[in-house]
Amino acid sequence: MKIKKHSDPALAHARREQVLSAAADCFRRKGYHGAGMAEISRTAGMSAGHIYNYFDSKEAIIESIIEKDMAEMFSIFQQFEDHPSDVLTALIDGLNMGVKRHMDTGSCVVRLDMMAEASRNSKVEMLLRDADTQARERMRKLLISEKSALKNHSEQELESRINVIFSMMTGLLLRKVLYPELTEENVLIALRPAMKTLLMPFEHQGSSDL
Repeated sequence: MKIKKHSDPALAHARREQVLSAAADCFRRKGYHGAGMAEISRTAGMSAGHIYNYFDSKEAIIESIIEKDMAEMFSIFQQFEDHPSDVLTALIDGLNMGVKRHMDTGSCVVRLDMMAEASRNSKVEMLLRDADTQARERMRKLLISEKSALKNHSEQELESRINVIFSMMTGLLLRKVLYPELTEENVLIALRPAMKTLLMPFEHQGSSDL
């Protein structure tokens, strides 16, 4: 289905945001499969036909939610890149932002549902894999910059560290769901020194044999 062109870009953007907000709310409450276009249209306060002027399918809505999530993530990366100090200091200073983002059970529950859908839906799987690839590449760009202590490390070691860092961050939601009492402050007590270890050459940390 071809999406209708709109003469007022600002209004079109507002309507798209209205649909995305409604869809995210529906996905949180009913999951991807439980939230049909009829439910999304009721929540958005517009007809399903009107929604199809902006999105040609529910998967297109998911794609836009992922794109919006990535834009927010890249905004954080940009702050790290613009930080006047070295990469280690920038990431440690901004670690609380990442922790807060990954412990937000409101928005992150949608991500969990999309991950579950990816195991059944190749299109959603492809979208999430592409988003992850972009995020890892942005992290790699940070770690090979002149302000990084890891700039001369091998690709294999950089990839290993990036995957461990991402695993720690994405795992925070599961801990928050299973242990609701968990706080950002408590996580940061252990996460800060762990992150320092992953962002420094091992030879600068004493013996790496554990």
